[in-house]
Amino acid sequence: LEVEVPTNLPRASTMATSMLRLLGPRPGAASSPLSSSLAAASFKSAASRPALGNNPRRAGANSRFSPSNARFLSTAEDVESVKRRNIGISAHIDSGKTTLTERILFYTGRINSIHDVRGKDGVGAKMDSMELEREKGITIQSAATFCRWKDAHINIIDTPGHVDFTIEVERALRVLDGGILVLCGVSGVQSQSLTVDRQMKRYNVPRLAFVNKLDRQGSNPWKVIGDLRNQLKLNASALQIPVGLEDKHVGVVDLITKRSFLFEGEKGENLVEGDIPADMMDLVEEKRTELIERLANVDEEIEELYLMEEEPDEEQLKAAIRRQTVACKFVPVFMGSAFKNKGVQKLLDGVLDYLPEPSEKQNFALDRSKNEEPVEVTAKREDSLLALAFKVEETPFGQLTYMRIYQGTLKKGNPIVNVNDGKKIKLARIVRMHSDEMEEIDEAHAGDVVAMFGIDCRSMDTFSDGNQNLAMSSMFVPEPVMSLAVKP
Repeated sequence: LEVEVPTNLPRASTMATSMLRLLGPRPGAASSPLSSSLAAASFKSAASRPALGNNPRRAGANSRFSPSNARFLSTAEDVESVKRRNIGISAHIDSGKTTLTERILFYTGRINSIHDVRGKDGVGAKMDSMELEREKGITIQSAATFCRWKDAHINIIDTPGHVDFTIEVERALRVLDGGILVLCGVSGVQSQSLTVDRQMKRYNVPRLAFVNKLDRQGSNPWKVIGDLRNQLKLNASALQIPVGLEDKHVGVVDLITKRSFLFEGEKGENLVEGDIPADMMDLVEEKRTELIERLANVDEEIEELYLMEEEPDEEQLKAAIRRQTVACKFVPVFMGSAFKNKGVQKLLDGVLDYLPEPSEKQNFALDRSKNEEPVEVTAKREDSLLALAFKVEETPFGQLTYMRIYQGTLKKGNPIVNVNDGKKIKLARIVRMHSDEMEEIDEAHAGDVVAMFGIDCRSMDTFSDGNQNLAMSSMFVPEPVMSLAVKP
């Protein structure tokens, strides 16, 4: 049976379609007309979907286990050569996290159209898959996705901003290697920004800062950077200067390359590189000197050049920014307006240039056979498996377990052992999540963030291949603010 894919297919059916393709019919059970229709629709959609790429005009959006998605780390050559980044996007309420994620997915070719966070167009942002999220215009649960930018594979977790759902931010930052702290260009550092900052410092998560909403009236990026330094006590400095503010905001000037970048086109997809406007030269020199001074305070190479009154070149600046960002001693600040499609592509370049590979961030496991002595994780795919289940989600088709692989390789069909209770489990399905959609894969490697079906476990359980007795530490769970005892 083959059916045409309706253009207004309800989002609720996306998870069901993916599940049907994943799990298949029950043994001995005849397929229902609904399951046959959904499955056929899914296969037809996947077959007709164009290959992904960095060109949003050619990119497909509604993949459901699309064969074209095999370009994302599908071969041994890809696994060895491609860069990896695992990042979380965190901020105060309504700072533009999900809007920023929507633009990232658009510019990387994961979706081919941009939708409003509040779902006014009947679709809603890709990462807000719950009906309540689209209705209220907020993020309630963290959602994972993956994309490809230039030569790098990026796993992204979009997190909630409300304090009520801060545990979702906690579990995400526990397993991520880098973060983007989004700040409102008008309000600056707010209450939940302080909470997110504490969480990032708790897990030593290197970060970039993105000053968003520079198109709004009253926006002032220098006030925001002052807040970062004074309230969060961060060694932060701008890598960019906005070209215009409020309704005149059209692009940014890169302080490292001394070039301007304007974002033109209906959706800001056309980057126009040019010279620095003449009226901005003095400000560029002032802020570039400030950047070098901030770096000289924490980086020996830049300090030596600064004391010798020599100007560091582009490569030296980039290398120093990367070293100190990975060491959590410096926070590069990017600027733009996600809603107006400004600055997102340069922020993605910053993710590749300054945030760490999984192997660059130190992670430690606890050796249970040696009184929980810390052991550094190698992050090598050829070593024994070590993975952490950081989130479990109940679906109509069973428990979906989100897993961060710290070392080794996870293969479909191979047995794994739950270190916490000693149970041995055979892996039936491994999937990559794209919000509420799934792509089935055969194996995943050190540094990947994936999900699995058919595993009965708890959040923060550690899994291995049985060759070692190591366990990953759990996340921090604060004491409840309120408690209630009910007597029968």
